[in-house]
Amino acid sequence: MADSKAVRGPRDETEGPKRTGAVTFYRQVVAELRKVVWPTQEQLITYFIVVMVFVLVMMALISLLDLGFGRLAFEIFTDGG
Repeated sequence: MADSKAVRGPRDETEGPKRTGAVTFYRQVVAELRKVVWPTQEQLITYFIVVMVFVLVMMALISLLDLGFGRLAFEIFTDGG
């Protein structure tokens, strides 16, 4: 495999990556946020409902498993009465 600068970076220790200033960083963040495709209100409501249904189903599943394993542990570690 070739030893290229694109993969390994500069060989000279004095040539490190240049730091970005706060103003440049802020401008780059704003530029990237302008590229974002924001969801419509209808899409947002749909996504919200889907997430809420998923969370409720997972809560029910985990609650039932917890209840079942709790009762199983209680039956195993008690006298049965």
